[in-house]
Amino acid sequence: MKNRGFEHCIKTVVPGSIAEEMEIEPGDILVSIGGQKIRDVFDYRFYVKDEYLEVLIRKPNGEEWELEIEKDEDEDLGLEFENDLMSEYKSCSNKCIFCFIDQMPPGMRETLYFKDDDSRLSFLQGNYITLTNMTDEDVDRIIYMQLAPINISVHTTDPELRCKMLHNRFAGEKLRFIDRLYEGHVEMNGQVVLCKGYNDGENLDRTIRDLTKYLPFMRSVSVVPAGITKYREGLCPLEMFTKEEAGRVIDQIEGYQQALFEKWGLHFIHASDEWYILAERDFPEEDRYDGYLQLENGVGMMRLLITEFEEELARRIDAEKSAVADTVSRDAHKQKIVSLVTGKLPYPTIRGFAEKIEKSFPWLTVKVHCIRNDFFGETITVTGLITGGDLISQLLEKKEAGEDLGEVLLIPSNMLRSGEEVFLDDVTISDVVTRLGMQVGVIGSEGTDLLRSIVDGDYELRRHNDADSFVYTKNYAEGK
Repeated sequence: MKNRGFEHCIKTVVPGSIAEEMEIEPGDILVSIGGQKIRDVFDYRFYVKDEYLEVLIRKPNGEEWELEIEKDEDEDLGLEFENDLMSEYKSCSNKCIFCFIDQMPPGMRETLYFKDDDSRLSFLQGNYITLTNMTDEDVDRIIYMQLAPINISVHTTDPELRCKMLHNRFAGEKLRFIDRLYEGHVEMNGQVVLCKGYNDGENLDRTIRDLTKYLPFMRSVSVVPAGITKYREGLCPLEMFTKEEAGRVIDQIEGYQQALFEKWGLHFIHASDEWYILAERDFPEEDRYDGYLQLENGVGMMRLLITEFEEELARRIDAEKSAVADTVSRDAHKQKIVSLVTGKLPYPTIRGFAEKIEKSFPWLTVKVHCIRNDFFGETITVTGLITGGDLISQLLEKKEAGEDLGEVLLIPSNMLRSGEEVFLDDVTISDVVTRLGMQVGVIGSEGTDLLRSIVDGDYELRRHNDADSFVYTKNYAEGK
């Protein structure tokens, strides 16, 4: 059933929730809350947080129930709807010169080609938006409801250049919305996708200086290099940054951090991990990341991974020493080979982890396989864009050359679609198990997960669909 106007069909009622107690059922229609029509998830989240609610529900037979509900402030009703936004998604109206979706090969899932630019997804999921399809009314709602943080793809504060980079004649004028959000005390984060010869150099200086005036409500700004695939025929020419140029970008960014920190208690402007790896420099110390405000944007991800890994390794070494003193020597452990796949970007760090593990746990051989991205092109080096096809073909080549990969293959969870066992190219974990003849473990993104997975085999076995083989999956049981 589709919603009529601002009426919304309830898809699921959470067990044990207030909604279940009030005998609301899937298929019922949410008509209003407190007499207010609910346009979308913004309205729903805003009106449902009150301690006293009058909720109007229409049953499938047309009968209307007016429910009076008393609850704790911010306690949810336990309703889920057919569409998470409770309205249509807003697609992107730009044609950015660096757009990754425009650089994808044909023939992939239709959903992968959808370009979202929806302020509600910025609030709900942390997506970055350009502001170009927002209206003054949209900004008014964000300010009135204090929906935050709002993540903004700024790229440049030069209005003319922004119009050129986003290929949208309104892109420069829409920068005024940042002023309005600042005046409304709405927390923001910013992003700059740096394109060589466009918004770098002096223009990046201008952008940083301009954005600092929005402190403290704009909490952070990340600078990330544009991702360039091999599918750029007919698109604006873009060049990769060199090692020396990456070093200059880092110096430029770090040149602002100390003064900003002394004034605001925030370093504010951050270079993503790619710059440090490309420049072959050490990652900044943990304190410089201001609590990892831009973690999902690749800022500080490697530093956090290193910190988590080293803390867990130190703890495990201490525990191992105690166990050896009380029981048998390490030589009693069965020798084991574990394979782990990663992208080119984090490979040096992960290889370093493997060496430390082998030194501390001599019964383990950890083979780290750097998977080349043939699908998108070798210029794409992040782990999350490795496809199942590339993984299988390159590991098969090693097996056929006689290399022993061991019995267990560990893959990071960010290679898979969220909550599923499917790679970006629709290859499944079952396909990997069948083709490679190995058990496969999916590991979380934390350094602790990585170490426990390798040393403990922290997995439970279960049969995978109709495959005869078994697949390792992460055991999230309490206490693990």
